[in-house]
Amino acid sequence: MKEREQHILKVLIEKYLSEGQPVGSKILAENPTVGLSSASIRNVMAELEEMGLLFSPHTSAGRVPTQQGLRFFVDSLLTTKPLLPAQLEDVKAQLTPDQDPRELIQSASSLLSGITQLAGIVTLPKLEPQRLRHVEFLPLSEQRVLVILVFDEQDVQNRIIHTERDYAAFELQQIANFFNAHFSGQELTAIRHNLLDAMAADKSNLDSLMQTVLEVAEKALDEDTNAATEDVVVAGQNHLLDYVQDGEMLQLRGLFDAFAQKQTLLHLLDKSVQAEGIQIYIGEESGYGVFDDCSVVTAPYHVDDDVVGVLGVIGPTRMGYERIIPAVDVTAKLLGSALRARKKSP
Repeated sequence: MKEREQHILKVLIEKYLSEGQPVGSKILAENPTVGLSSASIRNVMAELEEMGLLFSPHTSAGRVPTQQGLRFFVDSLLTTKPLLPAQLEDVKAQLTPDQDPRELIQSASSLLSGITQLAGIVTLPKLEPQRLRHVEFLPLSEQRVLVILVFDEQDVQNRIIHTERDYAAFELQQIANFFNAHFSGQELTAIRHNLLDAMAADKSNLDSLMQTVLEVAEKALDEDTNAATEDVVVAGQNHLLDYVQDGEMLQLRGLFDAFAQKQTLLHLLDKSVQAEGIQIYIGEESGYGVFDDCSVVTAPYHVDDDVVGVLGVIGPTRMGYERIIPAVDVTAKLLGSALRARKKSP
């Protein structure tokens, strides 16, 4: 492609990404960096259309980039813009090592969404297996129990489970005492295996306390298992409503379903974990139909030399790549830095 063609393609795509409307030759001719007549620009646009980089969505002379055109633009023509100093300071201030990993992930997802005005996505970090130090069970109303799992001073997880019956406070204290005496210091995986072994035994040979322990603990740890399959935090989905045009609500509903189910999202992010650096999936490149009208920009984040997760944003293919790519890159680096500092703190 000639330099003149590249420049016109760059200016046209930047205008389209900014305004979301087909770009005509007259608009490009008004750009002082182009320096060509409308007739000459139309000839160049026709050549770019023959190359498969542009197309005309209507009978008007305006053109928009194809997926191939956007890919060429991102790979060869894009000039990124660093975060504004205020934005950078905001990210640094909110991603601090005094938060537990889940809070850090939630903060990173919300920050990305706020900066980009798109949907922010972050997978939970795959860190060293956690060892349970202490557990408490507190009775709530309507056959609910508050479970408090203590892993270390900076990682305390609370969850509410629904039980088959109401439990008195003294029963839950007995369960907690048994649990702490037999499972303190063990990894959750080992605890689950021990409980499964006990459940596989003849329950008629288990005393009433052990049966009660199994009933409550199974629910408590099952909640954790379910959470493990939902290891991605999504924030700011509603920002995508700003980009919806007539007739596109059905596609958006499918995208929101993907956010709710999260399995497709996790599969796509798993592909990003295997790759180095920033990954950009434009339209059908993701391989998942629900993202055919979207672009996904991701980056892995590290603790020491290990990739422990991935973060990014999802939005329309008409997104501001020049500012979104640096936002994803910086957030990934600062999230990894916070997790690394937290891991090394006493």
